Amino acid sequence: MRMNTDALVLKVTDTGESDRLVTLLTSEYGVIRAFANRAKKINSRMLGATQSLCYADFSVYKSRDSYIIDDAQAKEVFFGLRNNIESLALAQYICALAAELAPEMEPARDFLRVALNSLHLLETGRRSNSFIKAVTELKFMVFAGFMPDLTVCPNCGGELADGSFFNAEDGCVYCARDGRGGEKISSSVLAAMRHVCANPIERMYSFSLPEQDERLFAKVCEKFLLVQTRRSFKTLDFYKSLI
Repeated sequence: MRMNTDALVLKVTDTGESDRLVTLLTSEYGVIRAFANRAKKINSRMLGATQSLCYADFSVYKSRDSYIIDDAQAKEVFFGLRNNIESLALAQYICALAAELAPEMEPARDFLRVALNSLHLLETGRRSNSFIKAVTELKFMVFAGFMPDLTVCPNCGGELADGSFFNAEDGCVYCARDGRGGEKISSSVLAAMRHVCANPIERMYSFSLPEQDERLFAKVCEKFLLVQTRRSFKTLDFYKSLI
């Protein structure tokens, strides 16, 4: 079985003196882990394309018990991220999220598009890191099947307004009267969450928030992801140690 696909390198593990085990987020096949033999050699044509955060075209075949990369051509290497340790750390966290949430051996084009858009914004610095992080976390969760309920209060069926409460445990927003120990959010944060969940990828960043609301938006998106996935991420811990 041979697969030709575009992919983002999420993680690289050195194996032996010159080989690599590469975790890829592919369009057609989701997350796969494949060996790149002799990729670390200075004269290898796969040296650059199999490094972390590289977006490339890959040719992969399945041997009896593993996947092998036999060709790779880099398309985007995101060199600019390496000039800012905070942005690089956040990029690594985004890759860790993709590795955790994207499916294996199933199409994952939407996950790949979100990851690439987020890395591009991080590299250009056109939006704040906290904003990019929150949007990416929430959109990944939507594609992974963790859609929050942002419509009406599940208790009384009333409309949601300023002063509602977002409960990360059940992913619901409750009105001010029926709030159940969740995070109090503004109408702007609720609108931001609705925007990210409802809009296509090309429009998911097309809004802005005041600084205070942006901080709250970032807080609730991160908490929702961590509570729902019941996971911790070393890459997130490292990123937060830098900010």
